[in-house]
Amino acid sequence: MPSTSIRKTEYDPERKVLSVWFVASGKRYEFEGVPPETFAAFKAAFAKGRER
Repeated sequence: MPSTSIRKTEYDPERKVLSVWFVASGKRYEFEGVPPETFAAFKAAFAKGRER
């Protein structure tokens, strides 16, 4: 089920930066040092706040 709080995500594997845009504020947050496997788990999670 997609998140209702997260509008969009992007991941830059070279820089290991995860960018997340939120629906309510429209703001983008960048998380540095995110390994590719962590981003993959994030995308596969049932709810964005927890893993299955």
